[in-house]
Amino acid sequence: RTMDPSFMESVWWVFSKLYEKGLVYKDHKIVPYSPRNATVLSNFEANQNYKDVQDPAVTVKVKLKNEDAYLLLWTTTPWTLISNLAACVSKKVEYVKIHDKVLDQHFYLAKQTLGSFYKKKQKNDYDIVSEVKASELVGRSYEPIFNYFAGHENAFVVLEDDYVTANDGTGIVHNAPAYGEDDFRVCKKAKIELVDPLDVNGCFLPEIAEHKGEFVKDADKGIIKRLKDSGALFRHETIVHSYAFCDRTDTPLIYRAVPAWYVRVEEIKDDLIANNQKINWVPSHLKDGRMGKWLENARDWAISRNRFWGTPMPIWQCGADEEHFHVIGSLEELEKLGGEKVEDLHKHKIDHIKFPCPKCSAEMSRIDDVFDCWFESGSMPYAQRHYPFENNEGFLDHFPGDFIAEGLDQTRGWFYTLNILSTALFNKPAFKNVVVNGIICDETGKKMSKRHGNYTPPDILVGKQGADSVRLYLLNSNVLKGENLIFKDQGVQETTRATLLPYWNAFSFLNTYANADGWLPSDADLKGELDVSQLDSLLDQWIVSRLHTAIKQVHEEMESYKLYQVVPVLTQFIDELTNWYIRLSRRRFWSAKTEQKDESAYRTLFHVILQFSKLLAPFAPFTTDAVFQSLVDQEGASVHLEDMPMPNNLLINEELELEMAVIRTGAELGRGLRNHKKIKVRQPLSELKIVSIQSISDKTKQTAIELLSQELNIKSVVFESDDSKYVDLSFKPNLKLLGKKLGKDLGKVRGELGEINKDSSKVRKIIAELTSGKSVQVAGHDLVEEEFIIERAVKGGLDVATGKNVTIVLDTQISEQLEIEGLAREVINRVQNFRKDSGLDVSDRIDLQVLAHDKIAQAVESHKDFIASETLAKKIDVSEKPIGDKKFVGSFVINEQECSMGMSVHGS
Repeated sequence: RTMDPSFMESVWWVFSKLYEKGLVYKDHKIVPYSPRNATVLSNFEANQNYKDVQDPAVTVKVKLKNEDAYLLLWTTTPWTLISNLAACVSKKVEYVKIHDKVLDQHFYLAKQTLGSFYKKKQKNDYDIVSEVKASELVGRSYEPIFNYFAGHENAFVVLEDDYVTANDGTGIVHNAPAYGEDDFRVCKKAKIELVDPLDVNGCFLPEIAEHKGEFVKDADKGIIKRLKDSGALFRHETIVHSYAFCDRTDTPLIYRAVPAWYVRVEEIKDDLIANNQKINWVPSHLKDGRMGKWLENARDWAISRNRFWGTPMPIWQCGADEEHFHVIGSLEELEKLGGEKVEDLHKHKIDHIKFPCPKCSAEMSRIDDVFDCWFESGSMPYAQRHYPFENNEGFLDHFPGDFIAEGLDQTRGWFYTLNILSTALFNKPAFKNVVVNGIICDETGKKMSKRHGNYTPPDILVGKQGADSVRLYLLNSNVLKGENLIFKDQGVQETTRATLLPYWNAFSFLNTYANADGWLPSDADLKGELDVSQLDSLLDQWIVSRLHTAIKQVHEEMESYKLYQVVPVLTQFIDELTNWYIRLSRRRFWSAKTEQKDESAYRTLFHVILQFSKLLAPFAPFTTDAVFQSLVDQEGASVHLEDMPMPNNLLINEELELEMAVIRTGAELGRGLRNHKKIKVRQPLSELKIVSIQSISDKTKQTAIELLSQELNIKSVVFESDDSKYVDLSFKPNLKLLGKKLGKDLGKVRGELGEINKDSSKVRKIIAELTSGKSVQVAGHDLVEEEFIIERAVKGGLDVATGKNVTIVLDTQISEQLEIEGLAREVINRVQNFRKDSGLDVSDRIDLQVLAHDKIAQAVESHKDFIASETLAKKIDVSEKPIGDKKFVGSFVINEQECSMGMSVHGS
């Protein structure tokens, strides 16, 4: 903690080292100042809360001495006119002297600004007397606007500097050196000492009698009235502009000359920029973008604050010569000089300590300032370990830090100050990697804050949705890409539905059937061991391969700190596990009720869920621990005590994964085409053709035919490689990826692709190269698959669907034989629903009687064995007689025909 003496002592050490290196100095500087907090802010703090506000803008007539003419000065801060000490022009601006015929007065202003003060209808209200160079105005004296500082040395003259422009106002700038950076610089050069008639709260001191005690912004109205009454006001208007507010109090800041201690950031700027290049920024564009541009314009850093709490600055100042300073770098040094034991370094515990000045022996006292809290934050790598007073040997093992994570606004805060101090001390970056998150906003796009209360309280959200869902929602959002997140409670709920529920359902599926079947994992299973050579099922081999591919991808993304790319990998695997592997493997678990257990299916599913739980654990710690503890059933077990699984490349079969991807796409397209044609999956169809340039092995084809026949209810599955009979292919550039990459050459690439699209054989050849992982050259540029958009136009007259480099052709003609089988499957569906509604166990055998007519009776009679195997019926009677002595009786409707069924547990 920054309040601990050990932390504070290391902060002292950091400052003492900067002082020894000559990187610290004291000076007046114009800095952002919070009157409400009575303290200086750093530039990066001031940049955090700009608002569009209305402010008065006044143009003031300033009487030149020795000439019956006036300078016109313009300002949006009328209160600073009290402290006006000079006016400033630029040699780059053309000036004129005009005669205002309405006022019968002569004015000097920039020629370019005439149109702002005299509109078209007023163009006859003035005459240009002469054109004037800036040099003719420089050095001329004028009468003070107010008389508070009338006798001020060297004041009330016209100065010259290039910062003056004619873009706003009159081209002649009013200078109040205490309240403007350029004002301060120009007046200092002219040897005009600043005046600052404000107290610490930004209110006028008693010497400004007419505005004594008024806050500066509140004083504007009275000052404008005085200007009007004295005849000095030329114009008064209201403008809207962006103005800095204090981020903590939401009150206006002022820019003010304050004596403060500074770190010479500009002196080490080149090293700062070089060290920034050594950091892995996530997202990467921040390195040269937001952070890089900020470093290019880095300014010296004001590190002293006039607050009570904070680490006191270890500077003792001589009472006889204010230029004599002594900086203390340790608690031991303070105790030695002060002659007493020190246990607390806060100012009220040490400010009484005084000692003789090493240079003149006069008494030295500590200055009143404390450190800017950002100096403490920037000292964190050293101070958290009490370096160099402790942990010296181990310090370099932890510095620079492996990674830090914070919000985007910290590019100008913590990220910045950490690197200033690490560069100044060691010429190293303070961290190797940084994960930058964006700002979390409410549904209206407004930043969430405690002050506005514009969010569901976390305890309520977590209590309702679960901590894992909130965690996964944030990890899978744009907020980890340094972008703003519009947070929606519904998004958390959708994360539960898409990720955690399917994962839990997969575990429940295994648990339910293992308990019903009496299957228990072996010691080898519990250790995560699996002999893949014993897996005969292609599905088992595939899901194990996908598991290890997912493990590999998670490690790759984590090692590059791209957390936002991890959850999609995990979610995709859960989808593959539940919607493909388990979906197509159900019969292997179902058949285990009467036949020999499918040991391979149980071992594979147990292994996959156990290992995946370890992989998912850092991202969903609570749900995974519950699953893991149930799987291993050992006292004291926790997934968080396990090693993160490592990928086994020997278990990854990339060819099988590519083949299965084609099959899955075929199944998705088939389901989509069925929906489009309004044909239920329970209705068998005769043939499905799958067309893909991805080669499929004979072994995989055999399995795929079985899977797709089952999944899509197809009698025949045929694989082809030439889709030219079914679709026309063409290319388009992926503008999202190629726009910035190609620039002006994008048009050339488009033109060449247009020519390629005219030759279908050439298009197919290029697609084959791209899908095999090769690049192709277009208009002199090497491009890869993701940089194209491949369009497929379906040819007419066929039931065709296409996507993801796969095309399917589905025969949707339904024969009477297929219709009868479809009705049998409808009956199975109704019986299964009735079993569930009747509360039967999944393993209960039944006796079934079906009361039906016509084609439905024919369907049940001709497919009795199939219906019996699917519904665990030992006996099926089909009749038109009333239902006999059955415990459960119900009715169902198929094709608008009402039927009945009676069911009882067999043997009861």
